[in-house]
Amino acid sequence: MRVIEVEHVLAAPDASASGPVAIAIGGDRIAKVAPHRGSAPSLLAMPVLCNAHDHARAARSSSVGAGGKPLETWLHYLAMFPAVDPYLAAAVSLARSALGGAGVVMVHYTRVQGLTDYVTEAKAVARAARDVGVRVGFAVALRDRNPLVYGPSEPILNAMPSAAAEEIRKRFLRAPLPVAEQLALVDAVAEATDTPDFNVQYGPAAVQWCSDALLRAIAEASARTGRRVHMHCLETRYQRDWADREFPDGMMRYLDAIGLLSPRLTLAHCTYARPDELELLAERGVTISVNTSSNLGIRSGIAPLAEMIRRGCRVAFGIDGLALDEDDDALREMRLTHLLHGGRGFEVDVGRTDILTSAWRNGRFSVLNSGDGGRVDTQEPADLILLDWARVDDDRLKADLDPRDLLFARVTADHIEEVIVGGKTIVRSGQVLGIDYPAMLQDLLARFRAGMAASAALAASLKDMDKAIASHFAGDTPCC
Repeated sequence: MRVIEVEHVLAAPDASASGPVAIAIGGDRIAKVAPHRGSAPSLLAMPVLCNAHDHARAARSSSVGAGGKPLETWLHYLAMFPAVDPYLAAAVSLARSALGGAGVVMVHYTRVQGLTDYVTEAKAVARAARDVGVRVGFAVALRDRNPLVYGPSEPILNAMPSAAAEEIRKRFLRAPLPVAEQLALVDAVAEATDTPDFNVQYGPAAVQWCSDALLRAIAEASARTGRRVHMHCLETRYQRDWADREFPDGMMRYLDAIGLLSPRLTLAHCTYARPDELELLAERGVTISVNTSSNLGIRSGIAPLAEMIRRGCRVAFGIDGLALDEDDDALREMRLTHLLHGGRGFEVDVGRTDILTSAWRNGRFSVLNSGDGGRVDTQEPADLILLDWARVDDDRLKADLDPRDLLFARVTADHIEEVIVGGKTIVRSGQVLGIDYPAMLQDLLARFRAGMAASAALAASLKDMDKAIASHFAGDTPCC
């Protein structure tokens, strides 16, 4: 048993800071939290953060020219990353998440390396998660339509020079697996990898990328197996426009009618969801993962977080591989979300308790399909962050400052002393203990550089496709 003495503890989203306390950890659970007499190390303990929407991308997208582009062109730049060892890619990405304070991470696995069969690749990702020490939700990405835009690809290809169009056709236009085979793949991955710490889920890319047959099959399979579903939804204004044209009676009503709206579903983004749609999602118990910096970075807009909470939605917190500085700093991301949505003047739209509930508790349910955790209390999972409070409050001007004030004013990943998941220290003093992160990162980047040397034709073709896609969407009327 390990006993951790701390000056402060934030034990629950709605609790005031207390301390000093001694936290006893036995195995993977907290055995006891008790007042500590005398002085304690200048640390603050709190639950680990949950990144409820991510893709385990191994490198920053701005490094391949995608910075500042709208989602509709940004997505295609990810093809610039060559296939690499899936264990290496996942380990580097998950280590970066751990360094940023996220001990629970959703991996919507939309970027398959393809060097082996899919199940073997999924097992490599699961091994990387174990070695880094994070808990993971793994959504097998499913899609079967609209590879270039939200509709036929031919108008885009016809608007491009022939050589560029042929390169794009070769890279992006492949026949999808039949619906039954895609669902069988999820079953096979679950049989090979599913554990309480690696929760396998259905991962439809989004309604605009999935046929009616595929969505109906996923809804039926989720109801039958109890397996969760993780899907993008209404991320951009162009998706909103498409949804309104495609579903005159409402896309959310359609999803409800086919049985997809349930407590088993997480919808990432919902940036352009309307109040009546949010009410329906709340009634059905759907979780929404809000991804603040991602939406800002790829010009998608600002999600109606305050409205989500007013309507009773369960909201989680995601990074989506695009934290403000592309560094997976979950603590800074949490603060930014609060700054952007908290309110103006004396009006509070989204309180600190709302933000902490999203970051500590709702994300765990979405990622792991489990209601425990997100608290520092007896018999809760021993999933903790220890912050170096002497560095956080390095001014030392006022002895009775509320630690929550400083948490939301200045804390970043640089203040993390230790990350503990399942009673095991996975990060200490900026070092990932389970893998050699610096060496693996350099190995990964070297492989990327070598593989990208053969991508000159793709890079040139992407510029032509940028113009064609921008022209395609230029005539769309803003949704709202």
